Amino acid sequence: MNLNKYKVKESYGNIETNEILLDAMAHTKEEELGISEKRLEVKIKEKIIYAMFGLFFLISFGLFAKTFYFQAVEGKELYAAGEGNKAQISLVTPQRGIIYDKNFKKLVSNSPAFDLVCDKRNYHKDPESYATELQALSEVSGTPYEELKTMVEQSQNSKILILENMTHEKLLVAEARIHELPDCQVEKNTIRNYAMGPIFSHVLGYLGKIGKEELRSAENYTPTDYIGKNGLEKAYESYLRGTPGMLEVIRTASGIERGDTMIAEPREGYNVVLNIDADLQKKTYEALEKSIKNIGSSKGAAVALDPRNGAVLAMVSYPAYDNNIFSARISQEDYNALQSNPNQPFFNRAIAAQYPTGSTIKPFMAAGALQEKIISPTKQLYDPGFIEIHNQYDPSITYRFGGVEPHGWVDMREALAVSSNIYFYTVGGGYEGQQGLGPTRIKKYLDLFGWEQKTGVDLPGEFAGFVPSPDWKKEYKNENWWDGDTYNLSIGQSDLKVTPLHVAVAYAAIANGGTLYKPQIAQKVVSATDSEQVIAEFQPEIMSQNFIDPENLEIVRQGMRDGVLYGSSVMLNSLPVDVAGKTGTAETGRDGYFNTWSSNFAPYDNPEIVFVVTIEGVNGLRAATLPVANEVLYWYFTHR
Repeated sequence: MNLNKYKVKESYGNIETNEILLDAMAHTKEEELGISEKRLEVKIKEKIIYAMFGLFFLISFGLFAKTFYFQAVEGKELYAAGEGNKAQISLVTPQRGIIYDKNFKKLVSNSPAFDLVCDKRNYHKDPESYATELQALSEVSGTPYEELKTMVEQSQNSKILILENMTHEKLLVAEARIHELPDCQVEKNTIRNYAMGPIFSHVLGYLGKIGKEELRSAENYTPTDYIGKNGLEKAYESYLRGTPGMLEVIRTASGIERGDTMIAEPREGYNVVLNIDADLQKKTYEALEKSIKNIGSSKGAAVALDPRNGAVLAMVSYPAYDNNIFSARISQEDYNALQSNPNQPFFNRAIAAQYPTGSTIKPFMAAGALQEKIISPTKQLYDPGFIEIHNQYDPSITYRFGGVEPHGWVDMREALAVSSNIYFYTVGGGYEGQQGLGPTRIKKYLDLFGWEQKTGVDLPGEFAGFVPSPDWKKEYKNENWWDGDTYNLSIGQSDLKVTPLHVAVAYAAIANGGTLYKPQIAQKVVSATDSEQVIAEFQPEIMSQNFIDPENLEIVRQGMRDGVLYGSSVMLNSLPVDVAGKTGTAETGRDGYFNTWSSNFAPYDNPEIVFVVTIEGVNGLRAATLPVANEVLYWYFTHR
């Protein structure tokens, strides 16, 4: 061993921490050689130190330079790649609830559909990739490139619905080329199938793509979701919708899907069961349509209620539309054509059309007069077919108010049966010593029967009614109220406006002895998996009651029964049950054209159905609505 190249140094004192104890053999050897324990030090050359320092510096500089490169040069691309690698959470649309009639006949069901949806958030980060993907998207969807580009750029939402309800061929193409569309995916959806189309369209309504305002206020919806836009689909959206699921999708930096995980399963919507009998609804629609076509008219409405609880048994507006067109994603051109149709097929006349009632008002006038004790039900008034009123400022001026025909001496029951205008002119406005209700009390009793408030039916778009008054006329027309205004109001003319549903609800109160029920279409909400599990049940709701004495209502009922026995509703006398009824004919703005009414309840002794029907624009004084009532009531009492 060459020790010359080492510098030997003796060490004394305590053993340092880097020293070790020699074992017994090593110690013995030291004694034989005559040496003692020493430490050896090797001095490191300066070149090696400088070399090591240089190497450390180069490594540090390289790491710093690479970090700077990643941050400053490739920062945006790496950020985009990192974003692409993130898990994306998307909502899974739940299965929408079913709607049934009272007998659990399915009125609407679901069919699977598929939409192509793209997320444009990454499009601006790489213009070249964006153009490539947009070109592929154009080829897959069949939409011109520039049109697609405009659609993407103008969309205010990050998610864009490119294709909805794809055909089988389109779906196959989209699935085959989805790898070329890293920012797009095929989403499963459902479309609604309405079993009876126009017959139920105004009741059920339809779905449409959620709007901006709806999206702001609704929870758990995406810009590509559909929501109830009208009818029960809108009224019971919170029940029918269900709860969306949550799906976590993992994608690589290049946008390729690597897998997904269902974080929360979607919960399907609840089912809604109606009070409506689908067969009665169908019969009502067909009978109304037939009569409208027979007389050359084009518009009408009908409502059937159960007077015992306010349940809506049928509700029809004519003309209607086929709500299945919205499931097929109606084109803007076809939608505009329906919107511009002068017969307004989207308009629900049963709850939103405001009509003068004509003589349909007379039972309520009679009830008010009896309640105010201004006339005895047995007192007879003479009906010569007209009354004449002299102008209070110029007696030489005479106003003549006529009836359809003279009826001679009539009491209240007979006046209701034959629909004497002269009797109700007198009861309403007073004549030749007989006191009348006057406009204030007429308004009071019509309001008690609910004619100036919404009925509260569970459908969107209902209108309130309107009863004119002297104050209203002065404020809005700057005209005084004259006796002639009171006479006209007494027979359902003037500026009076109510809906067919208002009339039906009011007649139900006459039929049941004085209880005004809120009309209710939906009976209950049940579980999607167990129809016996009731989620919500809608009990009868009383709006008011006992505002007319039962004995007074009984006189009105008797007058309506006489109307079927020998009066204006005698066509209904051949039905298999006893019926009470009242007709009405109201003038319109067109000379010789009238709106006609028929309002009925049956059986007379224990009513279970109120049926009100109206037809617009009837040419001449014709029995337009009675045939509808006759056909529907006959069917009802022979097919239960």
